[in-house]
Amino acid sequence: MIDSVAFRIGPFAVRWYALCIMTGLILAVYLACKEAPRKNMTSDDIIDFILIAFPLAILGARLYYVLFEWSYYSQHLDEIIAVWNGGIAIYGGLLTGALVLFVFSYYRALNPIHFLDIAAPGVLVAQAIGRWGNFVNQEAYGRAVSNLDYLPAFIRRQMYIQGSYRIPTFLYESVWNLVGFVLILILRRKPRLLKDGEVAAFYLIWYGFGRFIIEGMRTDSLMFYGMRVSQILSLILIVFGLAFIIIRRQKKDTPYYQR
Repeated sequence: MIDSVAFRIGPFAVRWYALCIMTGLILAVYLACKEAPRKNMTSDDIIDFILIAFPLAILGARLYYVLFEWSYYSQHLDEIIAVWNGGIAIYGGLLTGALVLFVFSYYRALNPIHFLDIAAPGVLVAQAIGRWGNFVNQEAYGRAVSNLDYLPAFIRRQMYIQGSYRIPTFLYESVWNLVGFVLILILRRKPRLLKDGEVAAFYLIWYGFGRFIIEGMRTDSLMFYGMRVSQILSLILIVFGLAFIIIRRQKKDTPYYQR
C-alpha cells in the first residue's frame, strides 16, 4: 500500500493528496493564464481570482462533504477540519468556485462567460490529476471484483481494499476528464465551431455525463433520501449545459469563441 505521506519537512507531513490537488491547480492556472489574453483578460486577473477562490473552494468542498455525512461528523467534531485525510466533494468546490467567479467578475468588470470558458479546460485537467489523490487515500472506488488483471500492478495493489480488489472508479473518472480536456483544446481551436460560453457548456455536459455513469459504480456516494447526490447534480449540469447551448445558438449575435 502506498504511504499517504509523500515526505516530511520537520514535524510537517506533506501528503500525496495535497500534492495532487496543488499540481492540478498550478496546471489549471497556467493554462488559464495562457488563454486569458484571447478574451481580453490578464494573468493578474486569473491569479487574483485563484488566491480568493481556491481556499474558499476547498472550504466549500469540505463543508459540502461534511453536510452530507453529518451523521458521522456530528459524533466526531474534531475530524471536521481534517481535510488532509480526504473527504472533500468536488461538486461543493465547483459550486463555491462558480459563485466566487461571478462575484469576482462583477467587481472586476469582466465577462463571466469568458472567464468560465477560460477556466473550464484547466478545471478538467485539475480534476483528472486530483483523482490520484483519492487513489493514494484508497477512496472513490467501486464494488469488489475478483481481479484487476487489466491494470498495472501498482494500481492493483492499491485497489486491494478490505480483503478484495475494488473497481478503480477514481481511474475511470481521471481518464474521462483527461479525454475531455484534450477534446476541449481541439474543439476550441476549430474556426466557427464553438460560440462564447460553449467551452464551459461542453465541460458541464462532458463532466456531468461521465460523473453520472461513474458515480453509479461507487460504493461511497453521498446520499440524499436514497439518491446519489452527485448523480442528481450531474443531471442538472447536463440539462443546464444543453439548455445554455440551445438558447445561445438562437441568438444570432452570439460571437464565436475563436476571434
